[in-house]
Amino acid sequence: MDSIIELIGVDKIYTVGSVETQVLFDINLSFEKGSCTSIIGTSGSGKSTLMHIMGTLDTPTAGSVVIDGQKTDGLDGNALAVLRNQTIGFVFQFHYLLPEFSAMENVLIPSMIKNRKVDRQTLDRADKLFDMMGLSAVKHYLITKMSGGQQQRTAIARALINNPKILLADEPTGNLDSENSDRICSIFRNINQEFGTTFIVVTHDTRVAEHTDRVITIKDGKIESDINRI
Repeated sequence: MDSIIELIGVDKIYTVGSVETQVLFDINLSFEKGSCTSIIGTSGSGKSTLMHIMGTLDTPTAGSVVIDGQKTDGLDGNALAVLRNQTIGFVFQFHYLLPEFSAMENVLIPSMIKNRKVDRQTLDRADKLFDMMGLSAVKHYLITKMSGGQQQRTAIARALINNPKILLADEPTGNLDSENSDRICSIFRNINQEFGTTFIVVTHDTRVAEHTDRVITIKDGKIESDINRI
C-alpha cells in the first residue's frame, strides 16, 4: 500500500533563551493509507510534538515530512492551512467547539471554510456522521446542552465533515470515562473501515491502543518499538 504520511530524519529542538531542548531524535516513520495506528508514551515523551509535526501544526528542526505525496518543506502558512483543511482532520483532548453554536453548526464550520457555502451533499454527510456518532436526536442542541461524551463525538464529526484522508487524534479519550472511551474507539474503527480514513491516535492509555492495528511506542523522543498487530 502507498504511504500517506512519511517522516524522514525528523528532529525537533525547542529553544528558550539560550537553552536548547531536543524532544525528537531522528524519527523515521511511514503510515499506509487506510491504516489505524496508535502512538503511545508517557507525558513528555514527545508523542504530542510528533503529532503536531505530522499535522503541520509545527515544523521539524531537521528532516522532512511528506503528506499525501506532498513535501511540506517550504510551504507557506496559507498553503499549509489549505493542506490541513482538505486532507487532515484533528481531534484533541479538549473539543474546542464553539459554545454559542449548535452541534450541527459546529460540524459544518470546516466545510464553510473550505467551500464558503454548505450544499445538500455536505448536509447529507453531516446527518450521516451524526447518525454514526449516535447524536441524531441532539444535533441541533447548543454545545452547552450536551454531555462531555456527546461534545467529543461532535468534535469527531466536525473533524470528518470534509472527508479527510487522515484523522489525527491527540488523547481523544483523556477526559472521558471508560464507557465513553470505548465508544469513541469503536467509532474510530467503524469510520476507518467504512471510509478508509487513516487514523493515528496519540495516547498514554494502552486500552485505546488495543483498538488499533499498529502500536508505536515513543520514549524520550525516540521510537522504542513499532509493532504491527495484524
